[in-house]
Amino acid sequence: MQFPKNENLLKTFLTFCWFLHISFINSESIEYCDKSEKESKITKQNQGSPSSDTCQNTAPMALVLYNEDNVLPLHRDKRTLKYVSRDIVIKQEWKKLGVAAVVWDAAEVLSAYLEENPHLVRGRNTIELGAGTGLVGIVAALLGSHVTITDREEVLDFLKETVSQNLPEDLLGRTEIRALDWTKDINNFPDPFDVILGADIVYIEEVFEDLLRTLLKLSNRDTLVLLSCRIRYERDNYFLDRLREHFIVNQILYDELKDVILFQATKL
Repeated sequence: MQFPKNENLLKTFLTFCWFLHISFINSESIEYCDKSEKESKITKQNQGSPSSDTCQNTAPMALVLYNEDNVLPLHRDKRTLKYVSRDIVIKQEWKKLGVAAVVWDAAEVLSAYLEENPHLVRGRNTIELGAGTGLVGIVAALLGSHVTITDREEVLDFLKETVSQNLPEDLLGRTEIRALDWTKDINNFPDPFDVILGADIVYIEEVFEDLLRTLLKLSNRDTLVLLSCRIRYERDNYFLDRLREHFIVNQILYDELKDVILFQATKL
């Protein structure tokens, strides 16, 4: 479904949807999770992580109406978020760069987790994959990590601007921004990292094997991998199954309102 990119049109469209009852038969299974009435809370795996009954694959079904508060942030010119006692201002370029240039829920969840557990990255050699806006890498740098923030070549100018505007000069000296295309660039990173971070990078099936090879290349048995994601499709679970063939994977957190899961992985 295409949504209007103009914010006023989008508001009108979303308001109109609330008063329409539309049914359709989808050619694929659709995951339906109603989060609109739930309070924000973060629960541990054994205290409310999603079970097989939480999201059911069903067809036909009613059209899932989007919560305006959840959609509109992606179309704002900028987002201001507070981490490590600082306001982090992220300029967003949805129209120009698309998904790479907006702040996704998974990045907020992973950033909050790092803020609550700074020892995981402080003083450690960390890499963020598919960084997009660089929010997670910025938070890791503020917590005292030596960070390499990576994404595709076409995103780097946007990424460099965002990072430089949000890190003090002394931290910029130990923060590196580099191109990393999982399909071809992994040999440019010969040494393993202490920590690998990824927020919402599990969603394009065509590069699942490339992502897996990248994780294997950049890690050793002492490397901590933290991946935050929303499980949108069955193919996302397929990637996790492939990951478990090479890593010990545990779900360590579930943000119920944002419907984001945080996984921790270490190499077998």
